[in-house]
Amino acid sequence: MSFKITHLASKKHLRSNFCCGQDSLDTYLKKQASQDIKKRVSTVFVLIDDPDLTVLGYYTLSSYTVKVKNLEERFAQKLPRYPELPATLLGRLAVDQAHKGRGLGALLLIDALKKSWEASQEVGSLAVIVEALDQTALNFYLKYGFEPFRQEPMKLYLPMKSIKMLID
Repeated sequence: MSFKITHLASKKHLRSNFCCGQDSLDTYLKKQASQDIKKRVSTVFVLIDDPDLTVLGYYTLSSYTVKVKNLEERFAQKLPRYPELPATLLGRLAVDQAHKGRGLGALLLIDALKKSWEASQEVGSLAVIVEALDQTALNFYLKYGFEPFRQEPMKLYLPMKSIKMLID
């Protein structure tokens, strides 16, 4: 068996027993993810232990627009003088409780950052944006270099330049 991160295939991947401890993240994977994929508002990636099709974790990526005035001044001053600029939203990231403590969250995050970096080479994106649901999630993202928005400390960003250094 080996870990594999792939696009969610709603009729193939087993997600009915997924439980990460956050009802909103569990419900999203079980009930909303397939609809978001069909409507092209989000892409959902799942972690499985191949060939087992049980979802161990997942994350979502989508386009996002960031207000430049909300970013830290030292980062914002280097950007073009537009009020809003493109970014990538890492909307959700979760690991099933039965598999926590195995480094799977980090594995998912690095994969999401790598995919975001690669996509930014084709479609502009200045950073990856996340919104931490709680202090544990906040600490997780801070550990990887994410920085809080000025007025929203639970909303964070990681510039593509930093992502490039992290994934190289």
